[in-house]
Amino acid sequence: MSLLITDECINCDVCEPECPNGAISQGDEIYEIAPNLCTECVGHYDEPQCVEVCPVDCIITDPDNQETEDQLMGKYHQLTGS
Repeated sequence: MSLLITDECINCDVCEPECPNGAISQGDEIYEIAPNLCTECVGHYDEPQCVEVCPVDCIITDPDNQETEDQLMGKYHQLTGS
């Protein structure tokens, strides 16, 4: 499952630097998460770092990008080459 930033985003910019995969970027109106890069921090951390630092709790599981933990770990290996 990749994560999704909802419309409640206040563009505070604390999530972007926390993403170890570079999956978060500024969109037209709010920050966005690239599903092909998001591993929910699997392989890096125990918890998604963007969710941990978000002051308005606007980062949720993306219902359109459901993945198992094994799939997320596979994506992590593909992205990191490890």
